Amino acid sequence: MEWRTGIGFDAHQFAPNRPLKLCGVTVPYERGLIGHSDSDVALHALCDALLGALALGDIGQHFPDTDPRYKDADSSIFVQAVMSLVREHGWKVNNVDITIIAQEPKLAPYRELMRKRVAELLGVDIGSVSVKATTTNQMGFVGRKEGIAAIAVVSLLR
Repeated sequence: MEWRTGIGFDAHQFAPNRPLKLCGVTVPYERGLIGHSDSDVALHALCDALLGALALGDIGQHFPDTDPRYKDADSSIFVQAVMSLVREHGWKVNNVDITIIAQEPKLAPYRELMRKRVAELLGVDIGSVSVKATTTNQMGFVGRKEGIAAIAVVSLLR
């Protein structure tokens, strides 16, 4: 068996009048995130982790914010396209660990929905998906409630 590991990171600033999507799940909150697509930082970090494990660049290379096709796009389409590359190169997802860094909103009530959605997108059992949330204890842009960040780690095998 051959193994690969990838790590991804993303951060977006809050914006009014936009839905907040994390791990493909709409989270009720007064603000969403600024970006060209739906700005799902968790799925963007996941895409970068998958692409990193494949040594195929990053999300910006594959889905540039200069391309009008991706304006307000659901980030699930990015994960689906990257998963096509994973399969095309003969790999499968072993497991994924996503950490969402947000001072607010509280994400614990949505954790299982997020795990389920990520598992669906990756075509794996929910037991292979971890989604966690943490704060920065009021430090930095996250602590000042200016935005949200996410880190994802994946392992692939073939």
